[in-house]
Amino acid sequence: MWDRLWIGVHLATLDPTATQDAYGCIRDGAIASRDGRIVWLGRRQDLPDAPESLAREVITCSAGIHAADPVGARMPWVTPGLIDAHTHLVFAGDRSAEFERRLNGVSYEEIARAGGGIAATVRATRAANEEELLEIALRRAQAMIAAGTTTIEIKSGYGLTLADEVKQLRVARAVGERLPVRVHTTFLGAHALPPEFAGRQDDYVTHLIEDMLPEIARLGLADSVDAFCESIAFTAPQVDRLFAAARELGLPVRLHADQLSDGGGASLAAKYRALSADHVEYVGEEGAAALAEAGTVAMLLPGAFYFIRETQAPPVDLFRRYGVLMGLATDCNPGTSPLSSLTATMNLASVLFRLTPEEALKAVTRIAAQALGMCGDIGVLSTGSFADFVLWDVTGPHELSYWIGGVTPIARVFGGVPDGV
Repeated sequence: MWDRLWIGVHLATLDPTATQDAYGCIRDGAIASRDGRIVWLGRRQDLPDAPESLAREVITCSAGIHAADPVGARMPWVTPGLIDAHTHLVFAGDRSAEFERRLNGVSYEEIARAGGGIAATVRATRAANEEELLEIALRRAQAMIAAGTTTIEIKSGYGLTLADEVKQLRVARAVGERLPVRVHTTFLGAHALPPEFAGRQDDYVTHLIEDMLPEIARLGLADSVDAFCESIAFTAPQVDRLFAAARELGLPVRLHADQLSDGGGASLAAKYRALSADHVEYVGEEGAAALAEAGTVAMLLPGAFYFIRETQAPPVDLFRRYGVLMGLATDCNPGTSPLSSLTATMNLASVLFRLTPEEALKAVTRIAAQALGMCGDIGVLSTGSFADFVLWDVTGPHELSYWIGGVTPIARVFGGVPDGV
C-alpha cells in the first residue's frame, strides 16, 4: 500500500518521457509516494483502484483562489521541488551598508581597500562560532524553503583557513539535518586570497592542495570542489592544479567561470567535466562548444548580474545553438546577490536574459539536479525519484516566471511528507 496519494492536481513533471507537452504536463492527475519516493503518477482516471484502497492517506487538493481553468476547476499545479544549485548561504556579518555606500558613489574597490567586501565577511565568519552560524543559516534556509526550494547547494569560502572552512561545511551539513531540505556541500577554499597569504597566491593554492583539501575529503564534508577563476581571483593554471587534486580524491568540481572576462574558465571546467560553470557572462564560442561536449551545466546567476548592474549578459543564444544546458540559481550571498527566492530568480532570468518560462523552470529543476550530480533522484516527477514536490496556485507552470517573486507555494512535500510552508 502507498503511504500517501495526492489527487485533484495538475502535474508539471518536467520529465521529457511523460508527455509531448514541453513541461511534461498531466492534467487532472494523481501522484503517490512510499518510503520517501514517488511510486505512481499519471491521470487520476488511470488509477488502478479507488483512491482510498490504494493509500493510507488520500489528500484531495484545492488551489483556493484562481479561477477555474478549462479542464479542472481550481486544481493546483504540482512541480518538482525547486533546486538552488549555487548559494553561499553560510556566512556572518552584514554588508547592507556597503550597498548604500555604492549607491552614493563609493566604488567597490574603495570599499575593499577600507576593509570591506569579501574581507569583511571573512572576518565576521571567522569570529562566529558554529552555533551562531547555524542559527543565521537556518533562518536563510527557511526563507528558501518557504519559497518552494527543496534542495540547496551551500559553499564554504568565507573562512579561508582549515578550521573555518570546516566550520562552514559542518554548519551546511547541519542545515540539512535540522530542516526538511537536501543539502549539497561545496568546498570553495579558492574563493579569495586570505590576508595571511597576501602576495603569496601560489603558496595558498599549494596549502589548499596539500593541507586543506585532503582533510576536508577525509572528514567527508564536501560533495564537490569549487574555485573562483578570474583576473581578480585565481588563475586558470592555479585552478587546474586544484582540480587535478580534487579529482584524485574522487571529488567532482564546479567553477566560478568567465564572470568578468573570457579567461578560459568554461574550457577549464569542461576539461574536468565539471558539474557546472557558473556566471559565464563572457564565455565565447570555444567555451560554449566545450561545455556542450562535456555536458557541463552553464549556471546562470541573474541576481548577481542585476545587483551589481552588469551589462554583459550570458550568451544565451550561443548556449542554445550549441545545446549547452542552462541552470539557474540565486547565488545567495552578502555582497553581490542578497536573493533567496528561486521564482524571483526565474523572473530575472526571463526578463534580463530572455529565458523562456519553460527554460527557467527546467533550469531550477531537472537541469539543476544535473548540476548537483543528482539526475533522476530530484528535479523531476517520475517513479523512483524522491517525492520532493511543490503545489502552486497558478494557471500553469509558465506563471512561476511571471511574478517577480510574488508567487509562493500553497503546500510543499519533502520525501513524501507534507511539511507546510
